[in-house]
Amino acid sequence: MEEILKQFPNLTDLQKQQFQKLEALYQDWNTKINVISRKDIDELYTKHVLHSLAIAKIQPFEPGTYVLDVGTGGGFPGIPLAILFPETRFYLIDVILKKINVVKAVAEALELKNVKAEQLRAENVKGDFDFIVSRAVTNMPDFYSWVKDKIKKQNKHELKNGILYLKGGDLSEELKDFPKATEYNISEFFSDEFFETKKVVHLPLKFKV
Repeated sequence: MEEILKQFPNLTDLQKQQFQKLEALYQDWNTKINVISRKDIDELYTKHVLHSLAIAKIQPFEPGTYVLDVGTGGGFPGIPLAILFPETRFYLIDVILKKINVVKAVAEALELKNVKAEQLRAENVKGDFDFIVSRAVTNMPDFYSWVKDKIKKQNKHELKNGILYLKGGDLSEELKDFPKATEYNISEFFSDEFFETKKVVHLPLKFKV
């Protein structure tokens, strides 16, 4: 929590309270459903919350932005980003219903009005988004095939509309067919050794009629 306050010093009191509530909420849910691995729950703020917020270091979202979180699991990266950007709409999807039920319960407990969560496959999502975020749900070629036709035409950010993907390790093979992809090292923003090999990948996508 201290690191979040250090990295994002302009949080409102409400945002600070919402971030602080995450630990108790997820620990409670983890006793019922294994939402987060047992070994990671004690490092929730580093391995899940701060990791999710790395996307905000690469591209802060403007008010009115519409973001799709594919394979959100227990709500990452969508829930921390929704706290940070209350004027951005987030649509969180996962194929596992019990995880979506956790997301809904967490969003309700935090009174997040900018989060919608549904059990849905990415291929079946209707609508266009400024950005599509995810945390290593699959390899980039497969992920691209799921979401390539779900991007808004108008850009309003420094980065072009497209994918913002949290992934770790050597991605040269995975990204070889995507010359426009850019890798950002999270270790440039966050000092914890957990982030040494972690990256945010931005892949711009063209609007398709």
